[in-house]
Amino acid sequence: MLLQKGMSAIITGSAKRIGKNMSIRLAQEGVNLALHYNSSDEEAIELEKILKKYEIQTTLIQQDLNENNAGDKIFKKAVEKLGKIDILINNASIFPERSMKTFTYNDLIASINIHAWAPLQLSRHLYFHAEKGVIINILDTRLWDYDLSHASYFMGKHLLRNITRILAVEFAPKIRVNAIAPGLILPPPGKTKEYLKKMSKTNPLQTFGDEDDVSNAVIFLLKAKFITGQVIFVDGGRFLLGSTNDGTI
Repeated sequence: MLLQKGMSAIITGSAKRIGKNMSIRLAQEGVNLALHYNSSDEEAIELEKILKKYEIQTTLIQQDLNENNAGDKIFKKAVEKLGKIDILINNASIFPERSMKTFTYNDLIASINIHAWAPLQLSRHLYFHAEKGVIINILDTRLWDYDLSHASYFMGKHLLRNITRILAVEFAPKIRVNAIAPGLILPPPGKTKEYLKKMSKTNPLQTFGDEDDVSNAVIFLLKAKFITGQVIFVDGGRFLLGSTNDGTI
């Protein structure tokens, strides 16, 4: 399956940051969009207004991914509004600052629900629904290192990494499953671009990227008909260097 105008996609966590950028890029390609969000109501409504100029179909789907059947609900609503779904981008994420010594049971369960269980539910639905399709999971370059400060996040995303590999085999040949692992793209909530400048020394290219770099990788994977089970690192080569042991990236 190659990316074509008139296809339909579900993007989780679409209202802000990388999710918003990916939504706009797919709209530019003529893809109809089911725009999932949780609490970012104003941002989601504003994004839908921005997308009107591309003359595509859009629908907003509010859903807390921490609910057990969240993926089921999202997929059902997307099909009701858009019909056939061709593309799934599992982007939604939470990033609580918790160490291995301090995270709670609820922290871990929330991370698993949002980063692994809901993406798996949505992926299963796409498999049974579509004749051909593409799944892209958004990971993190940290997974090839270790993040001391975000342990529950780290564990949930590791599950998604393994799900990506398994589904690439289980869902072939009808569904291609790949992932993207961003590095220094956006500052964490509460930090500015100065944070990115400071951390630039942690990758071989000695710089940082932006949302367009991630969206470019998404478009590439949607068009790359002979690629499955792969991870594209959008991190300036950071994953090659090993641990900094400071928990800051």
